[in-house]
Amino acid sequence: MLKQRSVSVRVLILLLISSFIFSCGSNNKSQRDNLVFRYNEHKNIGSLDPAFSKDLADIWATHQLFNGLVQMNDELNVKPCIAKAWTVTDSARTYTFNLRKDVTFHKHHLFGNDSTRYVKASDFVYSFNRLADKDLASPGSWVLNKVKRFSAVNDSTFQIQLKQPFPGFLGLLTMKYCSVVPKEIVSYYGKDFRSHPVGTGPFQFKRWEENIKLVFRKNPNYFELDNNGTQLPYLEAVSITFLPDKQSEFLQFAQGNIDFVSGLDTSYKDEILTAQGNLKSSYKNDVNMIRGPYLNTEYLAFLMDSDVDEIKSAPLRKAINIGFDRTKMMTYLRNGIGLPANGGFIPKGLPGFDEAIGYRYNPELAKNLINAYKAKTGIDNPEITLTTTSNYLDFCEFIQRELQKIGLEVTVDVVPASTLKDAKANGQLDFFRASWIADYPDAENYLSLFYSKNFAPDGPNYSHYSNSTYDALYEASYLETDVEKRKTLYTKMDSLVMSAAPVVPLFYDEVVRFTRTSISGLGINPVNLLELKAVKKSKN
Repeated sequence: MLKQRSVSVRVLILLLISSFIFSCGSNNKSQRDNLVFRYNEHKNIGSLDPAFSKDLADIWATHQLFNGLVQMNDELNVKPCIAKAWTVTDSARTYTFNLRKDVTFHKHHLFGNDSTRYVKASDFVYSFNRLADKDLASPGSWVLNKVKRFSAVNDSTFQIQLKQPFPGFLGLLTMKYCSVVPKEIVSYYGKDFRSHPVGTGPFQFKRWEENIKLVFRKNPNYFELDNNGTQLPYLEAVSITFLPDKQSEFLQFAQGNIDFVSGLDTSYKDEILTAQGNLKSSYKNDVNMIRGPYLNTEYLAFLMDSDVDEIKSAPLRKAINIGFDRTKMMTYLRNGIGLPANGGFIPKGLPGFDEAIGYRYNPELAKNLINAYKAKTGIDNPEITLTTTSNYLDFCEFIQRELQKIGLEVTVDVVPASTLKDAKANGQLDFFRASWIADYPDAENYLSLFYSKNFAPDGPNYSHYSNSTYDALYEASYLETDVEKRKTLYTKMDSLVMSAAPVVPLFYDEVVRFTRTSISGLGINPVNLLELKAVKKSKN
């Protein structure tokens, strides 16, 4: 009883504090409600410099402030942005971009005259050189690894030459790392550019009280128009708060103090959703739910060069893959949000996905495989240790119980996220939980996890899977410019991986967004990018 009371008091205190934060600075409530989009970021934003936009929280913020050569729509198609058109020549090695001539940076006194500064091709040369600068130490410098050189042909023509063809290159250029920044402002502020950002985006920086509140205002000179010729954005401002508690964030949303909540947290999933993943009737009049595929595969991985007999056994790895019901797992643990990973490692929604190459629940066959392993090795009680973090303990315990029913003992070891990250990178874990969120929308992003030259810690191949046939197909895919042929190569590679079973795909994640019914134009996309330039907000 005492514990229950203390939890209630804690939630009440959080609610009172958050109500105070959200009420601060709202002198004109009607203006705020009609013109300002409000959301909470429970993870702190580290920098507003696009060169450091590694985490989703930073990406969401910098996406409102900066633009690049190209951008991606909700269907993952690369579209023009500052570059109005481009050509690809020299056997897919040379990209020539023709820039718009009407794009300006946000007004700033350092630009002199009327504070207006137009974007030129030389600004992209500066921005890319800055991204590659080792002294800057941008986490996004890898984006240029395949680039041989880049140059400004003239003020409105920017050219990039690659070392070798790379099918996903345009997708890479949509990342916030590749945004254009003005040399005058960056040089003036230096490292403090992180908190004095000047870009070309639909919104411009206004105020930042770190870990408390961040405000953007409409860019009145933004260059993009909607389909009717109306200038974007529609909103007057974006207001971001930083309540670290997801339950408190949801309470603010339920009270109408914020307009949007992303993701499904255990603290409120049963409050707002039915077990089948539908919005509960008590919320239908006030809340809209949007859901769609997310380029994120959640999985378990084996260290293929482990000394543990159980890990080295391919039949045992396959038994684990078919020894638990993914559909049941998603229903009970995620309220039906997410797709059971019955296909390969490539998530649904990307070219190369094939539902026929994966594993499906078959407890009888799993038992037979385990019994055959026992008979062959003389090990009466095979057992393995599965390492995870507390966030995924419920999934691992579910799998633990299901596998124990078919004769395999599983010990679940819970460690901090930082410990798991370091240990898997250094080959210190035999069996562990992991996830892979796409950096760019091409299946190569996922297949790179199984290329033998990408062994961790020098690359993302945490399982140390190695197969010469796979490597040859992977290298061939770089040279293949035909979309359908490359798709076939991707599926063959994924099929090879699933045959060896170095991983246990759990589910392909979904993006879930809850908005107030007053919000329209907030789409959804498989990379979970927050696009606010076309959002409208009606009066309540």
